[in-house]
Order: sequence, then C-alpha cells, then structure tokens
Amino acid sequence: MPHEDHGPAHGWDLHCHTVYSDGTKTPAEMIASAVASGLHGLAITDHDTTAGWADAAAAARRAGLPILRGTEITAADGDISVHMLAYQYDPDNTAITELFRATRAARLERAKRMVARLSEDFPIDWHSVLRQAKQGEKTTVGRPHMADALVEAGVYATRSEAFAGVISGASKYYIPTPSPSTDEVVRTVREAGGVSVIAHPGDRGRNTTLLGDGRIRALAGEGLGGLEVWHRGNADDQRRRLLGLADELGLLVTGGSDWHGAGKPNRLGENLTGDATVREIVARGAIEVVG
Repeated sequence: MPHEDHGPAHGWDLHCHTVYSDGTKTPAEMIASAVASGLHGLAITDHDTTAGWADAAAAARRAGLPILRGTEITAADGDISVHMLAYQYDPDNTAITELFRATRAARLERAKRMVARLSEDFPIDWHSVLRQAKQGEKTTVGRPHMADALVEAGVYATRSEAFAGVISGASKYYIPTPSPSTDEVVRTVREAGGVSVIAHPGDRGRNTTLLGDGRIRALAGEGLGGLEVWHRGNADDQRRRLLGLADELGLLVTGGSDWHGAGKPNRLGENLTGDATVREIVARGAIEVVG
C-alpha cells in the first residue's frame, strides 16, 4: 500500500494502553482525550489481554469515536524481545485465548519472582505492587506496577526513573518475560482472523540487537501484516529501513504513540496511522469497528 516518507498529520493512534495493563487512564478517559485531540480514531492495545475492550467499546459508542480493538503481545525471537500488536481478531478464538492465558500466568509468576528480589533491598512487597494494579485481577501486572510501587515508597520520583534504575533490563533484579515466539504469535493472530504488526521494530532503546531484515521477511511469509514505523523509538535511519521493507514485502505501515496516560511522556496522537491503512486493517480483520 502506498505511504508517505513521513508520518501522517491526521489519522488514528493505533498504540494505546489503559489501566487494564500498564496505563494510568481508564478506557473512557482515553476516549475523551482522543476526542479532545481531534483524532479520527484509536486502538486499545493493552498487554496480553482483551479485558478493557468492553469498556472501550462502550465509551467509543457514547462519544461517537470509532476504535479498533487490539492487544500488545510480548514475543521472543531468539534472544530478542519483540512486541507485536494484534488488531481486530476474534477474541473468542481458542488458540489466542489460550496464548493469552498461558502468557499472563507466566508473566504473573515472573512478576512475583522479581518483586521478591526487589523486596530484599527496597521497601516494596507483592501487596504494594498489587495496589498499583487499577483493575485488580483484570490488570496485566508487570514492571510498570513495580516501578509505581517504588515511586510510592519514595525510592524514585517517577516511573521513568525507576525504569532507568532497578527496573531496567540491565538490572540484577531483572527477570526476562516468558514469551511465545514471534512465529507463534503471527500464526495465532492469523488463525484468529486478526492483523499482526511488529511494534517499534527499530527502537534501539529497547534492544541492542534489532530484529533483522531476514527475520522480518520470514515473518511476512507466515502472515505478518505490518510494521509500526511511526513511533518515537524508531530513529530516522530505522524508519527508512522499515519503509523499504514494507514496500518490498507489501506490509502495512502504522503509527502509534505508545500512550500510557501519565505513565510515560508519550503524547496521545504524537504518531498516527492514515485512514486508508485503518480501512485495510478492518477489511482484513474478523470483527467490526465500534463507535
């Protein structure tokens, strides 16, 4: 599909998180912010869950703002951690519900182990971390909640400082997230009738080793739908590389803010996806737009 050599000035934000994972705002607050920002629409993409979909859909209908329903899935490609966005899939599909169940169980166990390590040296425990989970058991608990507990305890002033400190991937307290493979995620999303997009694939701040061209080509052959090119983590050289791959492989080019409310400096709508690309995602997906 044709695309510009820079991000769209108007359109949809297709990478947004709420209190159902590691965001600080409810779906209704997210929708209200999108309306105030003049967005054409957005996607809810909480980590490894569909728990916020119903609330987001209800708020979208009230506001008259269309939304896509999606999820951000943490995957592994060898030693590389890869975030993948899945849009418009059937949430009742057996394969994808089992993928999320297994991933959430593994993430919960990993979080408990990390908190146990942290609690040996810092004034936090599992109960103080759970206090940060705004939707209780429906929330996907992870490092952001540990960071917020450290902020609450006065160890750090902000979540970002905690992530630069003892919550970082280089910290002795860090435990890798147990994750399905990138191949498994692409296949499962395809089987569920959805569209898979690799999130911020050129972000050197997340991985010292980036997913290479050969692996992206291989995933495209298995049904990968697109690349998130317009993201603050992708430097200009990486954007050019990813645009070239998208042209070569016929992949969709998307943009998103990776918005978390007050949890990150990312501004809602700072990177966008064009309307034509959104229409193509909807056409390929298994469910309709709401709002």
